[in-house]
Amino acid sequence: MDMVRVHGPRHVSCDRVEIPIIGDNDVLVRVARCGLCGSDLGYIAIGGVAAPADAPFGIGHELSGTIEAAGASVRGISVGLRVVVNPMGDDNIIGNGGPDGGFAPLLRVHNATLGGSIHAIPDDVSFEHAALAEPLAVSLHAVRRANPSSGSNVAVFGAGPIGLGIVHFLKAAGVARIAVIDLSAGRLKRARRLGADTLIDASQADVAAALGDAHGRAEVFGWPTVATDLFFEVSGAATVLPSIIAMAPFHARVVMVAVHHAPVPVDWKMALGKELTLTTAMGYPDEFPAALAAIAAPGFDADALISHRFPLDRFDEALNAARDRTDSAKVMVACDG
Repeated sequence: MDMVRVHGPRHVSCDRVEIPIIGDNDVLVRVARCGLCGSDLGYIAIGGVAAPADAPFGIGHELSGTIEAAGASVRGISVGLRVVVNPMGDDNIIGNGGPDGGFAPLLRVHNATLGGSIHAIPDDVSFEHAALAEPLAVSLHAVRRANPSSGSNVAVFGAGPIGLGIVHFLKAAGVARIAVIDLSAGRLKRARRLGADTLIDASQADVAAALGDAHGRAEVFGWPTVATDLFFEVSGAATVLPSIIAMAPFHARVVMVAVHHAPVPVDWKMALGKELTLTTAMGYPDEFPAALAAIAAPGFDADALISHRFPLDRFDEALNAARDRTDSAKVMVACDG
């Protein structure tokens, strides 16, 4: 079968590999849809998860499909069940440095359990929409880490798929004042569809001034601030965290969600003087069921999140689309022919 694998820095290809063999505790999933993640782009650039890997490895960890086969000891997971895969569940590392990845027609899931690595798709949810469960679980975990109130003034820096998911869950939590900052007018329009009330194009506007107009202004020890009390850093741009610390008011909260591949300078005197709370959010310890429930809820706007669709044999085009941050949101790959 064909499978997308990374062979080294900036070297990714669709290879012919053997169909995976499952053990007694494993399942084989026939993959229907798999989304391209910013992490995938990072793995390709680095040639590994944190450093170049010693052997080729599969990518793709945002996937849905159907159970093709189940090992003799697997319980509660039957052939034909429509599922999404938690790529880190049951001690798997699917698409994150291990041999198995979701950009393939068939995927092996080790030690599979229902509610662990395997989650059933509600009957009225499509494979394409279900494949959004993994990135939405990341977004939901970030919002839960922030614990916003309905009266919060929130700024989300970065309107890629994770940032858009954060907007969705903030709105679902009753937050009314949500500002989204990005360099892409197209992505900002998607944020508006999901509930953002203030859109700031950082290529055109002074972000601190625009946030001050939206949320109000104050000062701390003579430092001018905005009245935004909760910030999400989802952009990955090196300049964003220092600018947040500079504009944040007393007792503001900052949630770091983006992966920064190099150290970012922080003015700790200013952060200390403002008694800022800096929190990080990564992954999804137990958010998969709630993410699936959000997808199944009436009115869920999947089209605000999905921008491109490609078959597996056009994976190079899918990669190019995902790299174009001016035009893309979630790029979805069909692996079922």
